[in-house]
Amino acid sequence: MVEQFFPLTQSIEPESIGPLILLSGPICCGKTSLLFQFAINCALDSSSEVVFICNKGKLESKPPFLSEAIDPSSDVFERIQMKYVEDYEDIKKYFSAFHLHVRFPSAVIIDDFGGFFNDRYCQQKYGNARGRDLAMVRTLSLCQDAVSHAKKLQPHKSCTILLSDLQQGDSPQLLFIYRRLIKCFFTIEGNQDKRVHVPNEPSAEVCRSKAYFPHCIQVYIPYVLLRILAFEILRKK
Repeated sequence: MVEQFFPLTQSIEPESIGPLILLSGPICCGKTSLLFQFAINCALDSSSEVVFICNKGKLESKPPFLSEAIDPSSDVFERIQMKYVEDYEDIKKYFSAFHLHVRFPSAVIIDDFGGFFNDRYCQQKYGNARGRDLAMVRTLSLCQDAVSHAKKLQPHKSCTILLSDLQQGDSPQLLFIYRRLIKCFFTIEGNQDKRVHVPNEPSAEVCRSKAYFPHCIQVYIPYVLLRILAFEILRKK
């Protein structure tokens, strides 16, 4: 799973990717760039499209950084559909019509998911001081339902929804909401020594072969530490 965020030398099997994933990190740490690399890898591994949902203004002001291994003229970009939205209502409209797809995308990626929920607007809409929390939970539930529906109609294919959001401290900013529906979390942290270091922990390949995710796996790359924070998925007995 970790490899899917970086330039690949070999393909990744779709079933190794969870259905709902969150990537979190502080501001200006490279989340959008990792999301875009994820989109490229999914498009390379599948003949299906990948949908990248974001705010157009934010993307144009801070475009993603592409690896030198990526050819800008590659036809893989034709399979990445950019969808620009202004708020979470636009996201809900997209997933409400998700069942109308003739072919479902292999992945739907939403950059800065929490940024689409305006606190004051959500409070007024729901008439509740915790309106933003309610809006996020309902939107996440809609995302999950859309993936489940796609899986029923096309069981031989997988569809992943990858979200990104800001991190507060050691956890995603709204972890108490995300953990209701998401089991796999990735956190970006600064790598102070700027050296490549792989800890003596299970590799991503080993983790895919097991029935659970370890609580914490760390993969160090130059300037960035990508850490998997995942809740255990217990084997049914």
